[in-house]
Amino acid sequence: MVKINQQIQDMEFEVFHDENTKKMKFSDLKGKWVVLLFYPADFTFICPTELEEAADLYEEFKKHGAEILSVSTDTVFVHKAWHDNSPAIKKVKYPMIADPTGKICKEFGTYIDEEGLSFRGSFIINPDGVLKSMEIHDNSMGRNTKELLRKLQAAIYVSQHKGEVCPVSWEPGKKTLRPGLDLVGKI
Repeated sequence: MVKINQQIQDMEFEVFHDENTKKMKFSDLKGKWVVLLFYPADFTFICPTELEEAADLYEEFKKHGAEILSVSTDTVFVHKAWHDNSPAIKKVKYPMIADPTGKICKEFGTYIDEEGLSFRGSFIINPDGVLKSMEIHDNSMGRNTKELLRKLQAAIYVSQHKGEVCPVSWEPGKKTLRPGLDLVGKI
């Protein structure tokens, strides 16, 4: 299982994207920030609310050089059926990864063996393929995509400003810290 500050494994997978199915690899995304949204299954209750919120913020993620990919253990054909039948999922313009064997879910630690499904998980990977942020939680709670965007912005900031760190609830434009020194930056 991949851990924080480790290189992710380059894996090939199928996606449903732009009304088509195709194969991709993580290495196809080299040079971009990658946000992975793991969720249990298509045609469920919380999942469409999360994927719709991500779809609503997708352009903002792209402005930061990031690609969103959602991941479940469904097939690309189930993703297409969900996309064709759900107004919320019809908004999704980012690739939807099909992981029916659970290989990707297992690599990121979200796979539930007893159910063949994934826990909800959010992962941020830097342009070099290194895992920078991860959050996994129970499937009864939805995630906050705005908070995930804030974490992405913080990860980008510290990658571009060596020696600085982002304090609690940091947002772009707020002060940062230099360990051992005072606050820096501008409000």
